[in-house]
Amino acid sequence: MSVAGEFCFRPRHRLLQAAEYTGVFGQRRVLRGVLLDLHFKPGATESARLGLVIPKRNAALSVTRNYCKRVTREFFRQRRAGLPALDLVLRLARPIKSTSREFHDSLGPALREDFDKLLKRLPR
Repeated sequence: MSVAGEFCFRPRHRLLQAAEYTGVFGQRRVLRGVLLDLHFKPGATESARLGLVIPKRNAALSVTRNYCKRVTREFFRQRRAGLPALDLVLRLARPIKSTSREFHDSLGPALREDFDKLLKRLPR
């Protein structure tokens, strides 16, 4: 696999169907962070897969929800090769209220830091 292919976020690296999300939530294994909850279960594939749940009640504006998804997908894409073969569902667990540009500039690093701490706590 080429270096560029190693960092792709292909469909095989995502949870795509509702049954896959249900399976992860059914395991009831969760790590809680400041903003995010990371649900996980042993995966059915040889690499980690990610699903995202960014509820409207926690991020009312679509701009904020899409920003959260974009930041976390990119962070996962960069870290996927070093992760164990788990199915992961990342859920925004705390409300995000502000919509200012300065807030968005601080939200990205906060999401990445929280996600990184959760990934480090995963069982190997």
